[in-house]
Order: sequence, then C-alpha cells, then structure tokens
Amino acid sequence: MAIVKYIAKRLLVLIPVLLGITLAAFLLGRIAPGDPVDDALFRIGIEFPTEGDRAEMRARLGLDQPLPAQYFNWLGRALQGDLGRSYIGNRDIAQELARRLPLTLKVSLSALAVAVLFGVGGGVVMAACHGTWVDTVLKSVSTLLLSIPGFWLALFLITVFAEWLGWLPTSGLDRGIASMILPAVALAAANVGSTSRITRGNILAELGEQYIVVANAKGLPQKAVMIGHAFRNSLVPIITLIGNYFGGILGGSTIIESIFAIPGLGSYVLSAIQNRDYPVIQGYVLITGTTFVLITLAIDLLYIAVNPKIRVQGGAA
Repeated sequence: MAIVKYIAKRLLVLIPVLLGITLAAFLLGRIAPGDPVDDALFRIGIEFPTEGDRAEMRARLGLDQPLPAQYFNWLGRALQGDLGRSYIGNRDIAQELARRLPLTLKVSLSALAVAVLFGVGGGVVMAACHGTWVDTVLKSVSTLLLSIPGFWLALFLITVFAEWLGWLPTSGLDRGIASMILPAVALAAANVGSTSRITRGNILAELGEQYIVVANAKGLPQKAVMIGHAFRNSLVPIITLIGNYFGGILGGSTIIESIFAIPGLGSYVLSAIQNRDYPVIQGYVLITGTTFVLITLAIDLLYIAVNPKIRVQGGAA
C-alpha cells in the first residue's frame, strides 16, 4: 500500500509538470516568427491572399480566438485523445503520432541499450583495471565519444560502414536489427562516454568504503566483491543517470531520424516546425513529455527493486 500511495503521489506531482510543458510549447509556437495562415493558404494555391482569405483561414484553423481559449480548447480535446488535425495535409495528428511513435521508441530504446551495455560495461572494466593501460585507453575512448557531435558521427558511420564497406544500410528500418545499429550508435555515443566514466567513478568510490575492506578481509573473491558489492551499491545513481539520458535520447533522435531517413516522430516534428504547424508541435511535446514522465516513474520503482534499503516512508523514497 505504501508503494501504491507513493506512485499516486508521484503522478499527482507530475501533472502540473506536464501542464507546464504543454503551456510552454503552446506559447513558444505562438510567438515564433511567421504566420501559419500564410503557409496554409500557400499550400492550397493562394499565393497572394487578401485580408478576407486570411480571416477565413484563421477562423478555419481556430486562430481567431484568444490565446487562453485556444490553449484550453486544445488541452480539453487532448485529454479525450483528440489532438486535432495538422495545418499541413489536414491529417489526424493522434493517428499520425501513434503510427510514428513506435519507430522513435525503437530507435531510442536501441540507443539506450547501447548506452547501458557499453557504458556500464565499460565503466566496470575501467574500475576493475584501475591504473592499468586498459583503464587509460578506455578513458581516452570515452573522452573522444563525449567530444564528437552526434550528427557528425552519424555521417561518419554512414560513410564508413554503409558506403565504403557496405555492411549496413544507409537509411530506413527495412533490414531489421542491421538498420538499427548505426542510428543507435550515433545517438548513444556521448552517453556511452559519460556513463562509463561515471560508472567507473561510482565503483571506485564504493571500493573505498569500510564494508569493502571487511569483505576483502573475509577472503571473498575479488569478482564477488566488485560485482556483488561495489557495483550493486553504485547502481542507484547509475539508474538515475540512464533514466535522464532517455529523455535526451528521445529528443535527440529528431536529428538522427532525419539523417537516417527514419519516418518517426523526429522527421514529423521537424516538418511541423518548418511549416509552423502548431497542433503537431503541441501533440509531439505532449507525447514525448508523457513518455518521459512514465520513464521517470519507472526509475523511481527501480530504486526500490535494486536497493532494498530504500523504503517509501511519508511519501518519500
């Protein structure tokens, strides 16, 4: 019951966060330069619109109402699953987002898996080989990964592994796992670098604790001390780090999807930003914000599963 109450309280706390995100996205869209009315008129073939044409289109798009009314009308429909129709193409936004979201999640979760596998694994190896040439080499590699821009790395990977060697496809997701390798690596590279260094630092800090000295004095195998004690007790900050990375990966997939021609949320929202398609931008922020909130809640529950010393008491974990 304590965990259920904690989850309920967390959900209540996160509701105003989501509302703040949607409000910020709404206002930023409205104060952006340009007028979506002119874009919409141009799309239907009216290159030199009159004031009457603009007024008619503005009313059709619902932009003739005061800003608070526009926001609350949209939010009320969104709570019922209706995100409206896009200005460009007049497509149902909820259906379009539902079609594209699995592709973006596929790319993002693949990148997160790469970050966890090589970031955490590399950090454990670096800590186990502390002070050796292996530690030095891996630290240098992690620094390099942190320094390379994601879009540049994506282009480099395409050039080498797709065009020169022909091992992997340059774009799309039609070749299964092979299609996911380059986007996932490009998206996760910086996170691999930071995760490995932080994992290394946390484990080395744990190795200096008194309980590790006691474990060594008892004659426990070094592997058991490293994995069963030091690594396990350093998992909580690592889980927090990885959870925060997921939000960055989800947002960073926009550019990577464009480079690899993946028809996910990224390409959709980029087109919406270029055409000032406000309802699409609002729907994108709502979906990604909700996804990140659920991931945050899942991380809070993982704390309890990973570290039994953490208990929910008085609404705090």
